[in-house]
Amino acid sequence: MKNNRVCNLLGIQYPIVQGGMAWVADASLAASVSNAGGLGIIAGANAPVEYIREQIRKAKSLTDKPFGVNIMLLSDNASELAKIVCEEGVKVVTTGAGNPGKYIEMWKGHGIKVIPVVASVALAKRMERAGADAVVAEGCEAGGHVGKLTTMALVPQVVDSVSIPVIAAGGVGDGRGMAAAFMLGAEAVQIGTRFLVSKECTIHQNYKDLVIKSKDIDTLVTGRATGHPVQVIKNKLARQFEKLDKEKADLKEYEELGRGALSKAVKDGDVENGSFMAGQIAGLISKEQSSKEIIEDIYSQFKNLID
Repeated sequence: MKNNRVCNLLGIQYPIVQGGMAWVADASLAASVSNAGGLGIIAGANAPVEYIREQIRKAKSLTDKPFGVNIMLLSDNASELAKIVCEEGVKVVTTGAGNPGKYIEMWKGHGIKVIPVVASVALAKRMERAGADAVVAEGCEAGGHVGKLTTMALVPQVVDSVSIPVIAAGGVGDGRGMAAAFMLGAEAVQIGTRFLVSKECTIHQNYKDLVIKSKDIDTLVTGRATGHPVQVIKNKLARQFEKLDKEKADLKEYEELGRGALSKAVKDGDVENGSFMAGQIAGLISKEQSSKEIIEDIYSQFKNLID
């Protein structure tokens, strides 16, 4: 896309960034998105650091296009991953759950583009001052860990507060959502939930089927009382978390209930006891497609709307 600051910054064809979904976004998905002209992202999460190193190297074997790594700054492995991306020549780092300020100078020294995910204007401003190349403004429509503001409210306020490019996330699942994000001042979008049903996404088929079958009201946010709310598809586990919210349960009860729940979803496809993180746009998704088909569908609809 000509004259798009995000495309020029990242060396990509389309202003579409794949979300760094924990235990979902691996080399297979990231490389397929990058090969299709977007920016693929490998999720660091709490995975063993050598596993992430292997995924980075695998992605390099699958694509010669730029891809990134997402680092959750509250993770125990964050400092090690911060070094590994330098050692492995990763082109882009996205961050969540904290302030990456202490790593930015090191990353910049290795030519890495730094793009923090933010949920407030204050954090966006702080990231710009720290040297971020762009920010992802993520609204509470997103899957997984969410903030308080909607994408519609957050994005234009962040755009008005910083001079670096803003990438909109949360509630974007097709070209209409992308066009809306651009009308709000965003210069790219980050998409997660739609890529859950990518043919190259290696999650359990039950996970994909749940997303495809979802209706508009089939996600809910749990764990607000913990300070780390998470948006998931409704199931037995989600209802149990909802009960803990109402009972104002102790944090330990949340931790015990949630232990291994994401793995149960991603690897085992346990539809009752897994944590199936997905955004509110799940109801828009009706079929499994390749990453290339997803990106081309979104961008084609987007161009038809804005031209």
